[in-house]
Amino acid sequence: MEFDSIIVRFSGEIGIKSEWTRRAYEKQVLQNLKQTLKFADLKPDAIERIRGRIYLKTQKPNETAKALGKIFGITSVSPAKVTSSEFSDITKIALEMVKEIIKENTTFVVRSHRSGTHPYTSMDLCRDLGEKILEAYEQFDLKVDLFNPQVTVNVEVRDQQAYVYVQTLQGAKGFPVGTQAKIIGLLSGGIDSPVACWLTMKRGCPTIPVFVDNFPFTDEKTKQKAIETARILKQWSAGHIRKMYIVPNGENMKNILQKTPRRFTCLFCKRLMYLISENIAELENALGIVTGEAIGEQASQTLQNLYVIDEAAKAYPIHRPLLGFDKLEIEAFAKKIGTYEVSIVKTESCSAVPSMPSTMAKLSAIKDAEKELDMYAMAKTAVQAAQIIEI
Repeated sequence: MEFDSIIVRFSGEIGIKSEWTRRAYEKQVLQNLKQTLKFADLKPDAIERIRGRIYLKTQKPNETAKALGKIFGITSVSPAKVTSSEFSDITKIALEMVKEIIKENTTFVVRSHRSGTHPYTSMDLCRDLGEKILEAYEQFDLKVDLFNPQVTVNVEVRDQQAYVYVQTLQGAKGFPVGTQAKIIGLLSGGIDSPVACWLTMKRGCPTIPVFVDNFPFTDEKTKQKAIETARILKQWSAGHIRKMYIVPNGENMKNILQKTPRRFTCLFCKRLMYLISENIAELENALGIVTGEAIGEQASQTLQNLYVIDEAAKAYPIHRPLLGFDKLEIEAFAKKIGTYEVSIVKTESCSAVPSMPSTMAKLSAIKDAEKELDMYAMAKTAVQAAQIIEI
């Protein structure tokens, strides 16, 4: 059957907000939806937002439903066929739809949601439509199963219209991007950092990707991976991410290697990244920095070392949504959002990483060694030389 409509449902979290906040969030979802469809060159014939729902009329329901799956704030979507609220019209559409998917001994159930005034109740609709389906396809020996059906026939009646559907596709959930303040996302191109950025976007934060380029200690592929993961994240941002900062840091790394103990190299690198991110946060009016660090994932990510590198950030908080996740859980997220295949492309390891990095650095030792560096000037110079690219 050719569907002609899509039912869009808002995330459950939106529904429990205050009335004013709920309306604001629903309007942001609608705005993001329109922007996403514009980017995908999918122009719906009509869009209607009512409390708790968005209804789209479209000639490309499958492509549109797929695009809507990457909009935060949407819990699910259903390609549907619209008809009048007359029981006979609903029955006609439902019988045609069921005919395409049933086979011998299929179990089914009819569910309905209804608003408005009609000559039937929701229970009447479920019971009577179920009887019509059993009668029409008696030869298939269909059975009603209220708890674990193979097929669910859904009817959503809104005043004089009814939407009939049999499929519900999961959405991205969360809060719509744009309902929270901007945040800076330190993006390495590896598996972890794109997932961390995605998780902050899921909570409504427009996340500006920043790649700190340690070339010549890293190769060109590393930068290209970061750019590609940023472009994938853009697909989830509904137009809120359009640019990326590429910050040259190779000269700073040479300075660090020349003037500080070798075992602390990665810690100074991280502290400098935070200072770079703070400079960009000020330029972008962002309110925080997100990283892909998880406890114990690398030598620099022991709790002791995280404490040491956190101290460098004075003006903005550091957010680590992956702190308690293990690698397999993070990889599952990366596969879900589409960055995994890019992130696992082999690149040259950073040649500045020491063979025996410190795992339990003391802040006092770091502060003493850092006296040989002007970290704030190094960060500012790097940001001034940053390349801002469209993604």
